[in-house]
Amino acid sequence: MAEKRYPDPEIREYASPPCFAHELSSEYDGQSEPGDSWSDILRWRKAERQRLIEERLAIDAEERRARSNRIASRLDLAIGKVSGRIVSGYWPFRGEPDLRNWAIKIIERGGRIALPVVIRKGWPLEFRVWRPGDPLERGVWNILVPSRGPSVLPDVVIAPVVGFDGANYRLGYGGGFFDRTLAAMHRRPLVVGVGYAGSRLRTIHPQPHDIPMDVIVTDD
Repeated sequence: MAEKRYPDPEIREYASPPCFAHELSSEYDGQSEPGDSWSDILRWRKAERQRLIEERLAIDAEERRARSNRIASRLDLAIGKVSGRIVSGYWPFRGEPDLRNWAIKIIERGGRIALPVVIRKGWPLEFRVWRPGDPLERGVWNILVPSRGPSVLPDVVIAPVVGFDGANYRLGYGGGFFDRTLAAMHRRPLVVGVGYAGSRLRTIHPQPHDIPMDVIVTDD
């Protein structure tokens, strides 16, 4: 089966978690540690976001594809059986690992794929079932989302990370969507963070509202 090629996500496609690039700051160089106040930690996180996103955008496209494939093979080990389960994926953005072909294989193996949808800023995400060929539309923040479909509760949630630490805490884009969504779920899914090994931090300085991933899967 020929590998399906999608449009270049760096040009016109958007991720499920929205980008808060307008909030990024260059005040810190990524080398200093923040103070204890929440405002210090916020500034540090924004600077780390900027640094890590710039680093992954600098990765050659072929190398990024190879790393994505390594992550996909390790995801199979982390998740196990997928038949009859709903797996929430994401649409790759700003150099994130591209797992869309892996998602199609999940469907071929009897699973279902859902994509997260931003309903409104400050609200939990909604998950909608998606298959190749289903219509997509640009939702809030111009994000590609399924234009229709039932809302479902995933058994597995794949969450792309900008950064992560040894305690499996995820540094995201700053909107708090995944933390808010996990906190609101009445049944906890298996939550798997995915990212590049070079995105590992000593700590993200987690706060009470931060929810750790169950496991982090990288290319290393």
